[in-house]
Amino acid sequence: MTTPLRGWARRRLLLGAGQIAAVPVLVFVLTEALPGDAAVTLAGDDPDPARIAAIRAALRLDRPAVERFADWAGELVHGELGRSLVSGRPVADYLADGLAPTVLLASVTLVLLVPVAVGLGMLAARREGGPLDRAISTATLGVYAVPEFALGVLLTAVFAIRLGWLPPTAVGGVREQPAVLVLPVVVLLARPVCSVARLVRAGLIEAMAAPYAVHALRCGVPPARVRWTHALPNALAPAAQQLARTADWLLCGVIVAEALFVIPGLGTVLLDAVAARDVPVVQGLAVLFGVVTVVLNLAADLVARRLAPRTEVVV
Repeated sequence: MTTPLRGWARRRLLLGAGQIAAVPVLVFVLTEALPGDAAVTLAGDDPDPARIAAIRAALRLDRPAVERFADWAGELVHGELGRSLVSGRPVADYLADGLAPTVLLASVTLVLLVPVAVGLGMLAARREGGPLDRAISTATLGVYAVPEFALGVLLTAVFAIRLGWLPPTAVGGVREQPAVLVLPVVVLLARPVCSVARLVRAGLIEAMAAPYAVHALRCGVPPARVRWTHALPNALAPAAQQLARTADWLLCGVIVAEALFVIPGLGTVLLDAVAARDVPVVQGLAVLFGVVTVVLNLAADLVARRLAPRTEVVV
């Protein structure tokens, strides 16, 4: 018997809830495994054992890991992410300070990614085997092979330093000079556009060669209608899942872009927290990134299932 879409979605949602619940456990275990000691870092130039012990006691770092995790998990349940070991500020304040630039950068990237990647993929598929298809395939493969940091340095050297067309950093602020977003967005777009475009091209070529598409063309259905109405949804199913993985990758790519172009977003907050051994801030950001990753993959699975439903047999 076939499994209804609603039942599958319910099971997938339950699995997603379990993954979200597992994120704090994994984050705490990994941060506990980090080398170094926050108390030693905070002691600064006076690493006296008594001073270190006093800092550990004041920050409750001398308690067993199980107790600290229980307290932290209880705070998470109530929407609290803890307080910074360095400044004493709530971790939520750090997230609020860096959230706007990161969301703006990621949103602009995703808004441009879909039409550019799908458009390139469809254009290459329509000219399969032709010069345009070969040119797009070669360009996407070449650009995908360039690391984000190297591409960012190259673009900065050419368009910001040599030609002076764009600002090299966001030291003056993103709102004051919106043009500073151009180079980071290009860096973040480069690899995802290549991967999604190649997936759309391959999926569209395969869908247009499927029996239902061939039969529709033989019956006189216009090729554009077959391509847009029937073939494209099937081609977009794997692309939707790739978009979710791209959003995951953006969480890492944003850190690189923000560090390279001095954008005061969550990536910068994370790097500063790691350098200062500010564990609660690192944990708060890791939980945020982990939950966002799970939610995006869950949404991608639901969209892919909706675009290209599969028949499953319950044994």
